[in-house]
Amino acid sequence: MATMGQPAASRGRTATPTLGKAMLNKYARAFFTRVLTPFAAFLIRRGVSPDTVTLLGTAGVIAGALVFYPRGEFFWGTIVITLFVFSDLVDGNMARQLGRTSRWGAFLDSTLDRVADGAIFGGFALWYAGHGDDNALCAVSIFCLASGQVVSYTKARGESIGLPVAVNGLVERAERLVISLVAAGLSGLHAFGVPGIQVLLPIALWIVAVGSLVTLIQRVVTVRRESAEAEQAAAADAADVAERADEARDSGARGSEAAK
Repeated sequence: MATMGQPAASRGRTATPTLGKAMLNKYARAFFTRVLTPFAAFLIRRGVSPDTVTLLGTAGVIAGALVFYPRGEFFWGTIVITLFVFSDLVDGNMARQLGRTSRWGAFLDSTLDRVADGAIFGGFALWYAGHGDDNALCAVSIFCLASGQVVSYTKARGESIGLPVAVNGLVERAERLVISLVAAGLSGLHAFGVPGIQVLLPIALWIVAVGSLVTLIQRVVTVRRESAEAEQAAAADAADVAERADEARDSGARGSEAAK
């Protein structure tokens, strides 16, 4: 059932693309959903809430990013983050089993996703500001962090003022995370003797930075166009209402004269 003009699906934990959903395609998600359903049921029996799983999953991502990445341990940091990614699937599974899909669940997931994103790119920035010793890549990492937040904000703000923001963009959250985390994990293999592979992370960060900038511009342009179209439609509606009111007055006046 829809509420306030929104479909019910938009009010649940599956409303926004979480980190787990970003890293798993639909076939892998279906498989892991089946595998994780008994675990989700076990947590429910133990009295664990979906919100608790969401919070613990985010805490794990933050720990993986801010403990390992600033030390240059990209492989193990990515492994830890990937393990906690599955909390995105578990909490949604639990919510469905409990029948508790809600606006609050969607809001909490979306908010904590922004925190997790900040931790990941913040971890990269700390590495390059410290032992990585590369101010340019530190700046690129910070730009990836900030632009990712702003890209998400533009869509949310546009929708909050009644615009559809009907554009996907070149590099959205799923692409930012998959590109960055895969590159980080592979770059970490340099510590195990794989030569030259560490260049993948800098390349990925530049790709994400440029793609995020393009996406931001796409969304701003879209909001500008949709805003102008909405204002034109509103002006046309107002003119139509005024014209109908004038016609009604004229009709009334003619009726009065005929009655005389």
